[in-house]
Amino acid sequence: MAVKIYKPTTPGRRKSSVDSFVEITKKKPEKSLIFRKKQFAGRNNQGKITVHHRGGGARKLIRKVDFKRDRYDEIAKVVAIEYDPGRSAYIALVHYPDGEKRYILAVEGLQVGENIVSSTNKVEIKTGNRLPIKYIPAGIPVCNLEFTPGKGGQLVKSAGNSANVMGVEGEYAKVKLPSGEIRNFPKEALVTVGRVSNQSYRNIRWGKAGRMRHRGIRPTVRGKAMNPVDHPHGGGEGAQPIGLKHPKTASGKPALGVRTRKAKKKSNVFIIKKRHAKKKRK
Repeated sequence: MAVKIYKPTTPGRRKSSVDSFVEITKKKPEKSLIFRKKQFAGRNNQGKITVHHRGGGARKLIRKVDFKRDRYDEIAKVVAIEYDPGRSAYIALVHYPDGEKRYILAVEGLQVGENIVSSTNKVEIKTGNRLPIKYIPAGIPVCNLEFTPGKGGQLVKSAGNSANVMGVEGEYAKVKLPSGEIRNFPKEALVTVGRVSNQSYRNIRWGKAGRMRHRGIRPTVRGKAMNPVDHPHGGGEGAQPIGLKHPKTASGKPALGVRTRKAKKKSNVFIIKKRHAKKKRK
């Protein structure tokens, strides 16, 4: 992918860039593989806002992406590389021998016309193929990892991300995730060979508030710009610092860098190295 930069004809254009979509080979989505997602604007089933600064945005036709790829040992042909408004990565439209069509997560370097396969056995270590971790050599980048064999990919699905297999010991394989965390996965869990497509997505500069509104992200007001009744950071004469021991949310909970993972979570036994390295005290 390449990022396209326009001439600075307006203040908004001056600070913005867009995806060039040079890898996209088909514009209109497959009608049988799309659906309209209902807008909840960050609210739960009680109507209470649980995720702030969400709402509005352009209407989207969400694509049904197959993260399981459970048609094992069947050759699928890549027909097109498409854009998906529901994610940062590109998706690939594949056709199976019986005519079934599916969307899968596209990996870097996947080309139209290629044949790929998903299997629970050992197959060729080729970009786009899906197979158990135990057959992946150390150092090969992988994506779309499963926590539980057969459940479907749950990790490493964002644009440009990849994990690295470090080795297999016993019933588990050691994998280094993009966050730096090293974790054990069942060696029978499936992974896709390659790095997730659209690696330059992170280089896009959105440039102006209007483009963020199109994405469904509403404005964020700083806590220190509010009154004391509205936020723990509010109040003060003029521009004052936060003035507390630590930053807080509007409800008074600790924020900004606070670890929220439970100390006694069951899955902690699978974590070999945490993504947050402990700082040594001088």
